[in-house]
Amino acid sequence: MAESFRDPQRGGSLIVAWQIKAKTILIVGGGAVAASRVFNALDADACVTVVAPELCPELQYRFSSAQITWKDRKFVDSDLEKTDMVLTAISDVQESRRIADLCKQHRIPVNAADINDLCDFWFMSTHRDHSVQVAVSTNSKAPRLANRIRRQIASALPRGTGLAVEQIGRLRKRIREADPKPENSKRRMTWLTQLCDYWPIEQLAKLDADNIDTLLDAYVQNHDPQSVKIAQDTTTSLSSSGMPSPVMQTPTTDDHLSDPTENKKGRLVLVGAGVGDPELLTVRAHKELKQADIVLADKLIPEPVLDIIDCEIYTARKFPGAASEAQEDLYRRGLEELAKGRRVVRLKQGDPFVYGRGGEEILFFRKHGYEPDVVPGLTSAINGPGLCGIPVTHRGVADQVLVLSGANRNGDLPVVPPFVATRTLVILMAVKRLERVMELLREQEFPDDLPVAIVERAGCTDQRTVRGTLSTIAGIVERVGHNAPGLIVAGHAVNILSDAAIQDRYLDPSTLGLHSTE
Repeated sequence: MAESFRDPQRGGSLIVAWQIKAKTILIVGGGAVAASRVFNALDADACVTVVAPELCPELQYRFSSAQITWKDRKFVDSDLEKTDMVLTAISDVQESRRIADLCKQHRIPVNAADINDLCDFWFMSTHRDHSVQVAVSTNSKAPRLANRIRRQIASALPRGTGLAVEQIGRLRKRIREADPKPENSKRRMTWLTQLCDYWPIEQLAKLDADNIDTLLDAYVQNHDPQSVKIAQDTTTSLSSSGMPSPVMQTPTTDDHLSDPTENKKGRLVLVGAGVGDPELLTVRAHKELKQADIVLADKLIPEPVLDIIDCEIYTARKFPGAASEAQEDLYRRGLEELAKGRRVVRLKQGDPFVYGRGGEEILFFRKHGYEPDVVPGLTSAINGPGLCGIPVTHRGVADQVLVLSGANRNGDLPVVPPFVATRTLVILMAVKRLERVMELLREQEFPDDLPVAIVERAGCTDQRTVRGTLSTIAGIVERVGHNAPGLIVAGHAVNILSDAAIQDRYLDPSTLGLHSTE
């Protein structure tokens, strides 16, 4: 089997965030376009010099307020001395070309307004919200349409996105000051990742100095971010994004799980949330979520699914090493709500009976006098690969499927059976230990050139597939990163549909086109 690499699409631009703080930017021209260029340069903390016989009102204001330096004349060649970047915004095309040629001779990057062939770079349509900058480029083909695309993207951002970034930046700085040791960088990164991934952006935007102190204390004491109290009330409320706000839900270790004392008219439904897309929920699941009085949700339920829920959402606080405590917390809350006679939906990712502890939950609630109804969901083990262009069975290639878990009791990896050429192996919850999993496969005589794929966030808008072989996949994932949750697929069916059409549809550019074909 030979490895191949996806060909570049070409025709694009290298998108970078150019740091020009304290750099000298020369802008030739004094009109409205020049004023726009000046604003962009000042917004990036550059030192701006404008060369023009006349200035528009905006540039006159910036000169009078000492924001720019103004040379009241036309451009002369010596203006390029000690200049880091040149932007021309004049109507004289011939002069613009002459200036651009001079810049290229001096290896100074140049942009000439409305003369694409002279430009070393283009300006994009940008949205700025504090430290957040979103830029859209059409590679100078449709600038007006770029503005429309940018507005649409900006309108879709959660309220307070920029403030949330600022507050996380402050918290990150405080954590690094409190715990500066290089060997603790992974712990810092993991803790902040949990905070950023599972708190609503609107809630992060509301953080103040006291909240940041509280979060810092939680980090120092090794508490998970979901358990941190940043509000006075102790009930779970919904943000505008539909995610539960992370207020304190303090566990009491000496509480015992007991039968509800009197009223047992509550009803419990175990619902599978499927693979992440609310349109892939079953009709019954959608109905139960709409009729529920409270939903007890797994932590990894995607936000679009939570968005369709109208009632209170209580989210499991599951972090590494605390799965049992989180499960008991959900049991406790479920019994409390059922005792009140409420309609309780226990919402589980995928299918409740495929490594979802659904059977355990039924036995627990049955013991306490409740018989849950079950609404199945699409399991990522089968449908995740399918959504990303990988059929787990294919006539003449794969006639059997084996599903294993990488997070068994006590965190043990699965027992892998000997290699069967016509079997597709799917391993859930194991990408973080990918290298060790590949070693287990080699021990069972899985060949090094066997196709392997990492399927990430299947069914979500940001789903991604990273392809390689048993010998290369760990290195590829290390280079391109991993977006949890994900699963491992190994077998000859992995690349059976990986022609150009499938690659274009399912392979995210951030994988760098790294995949394998026979």
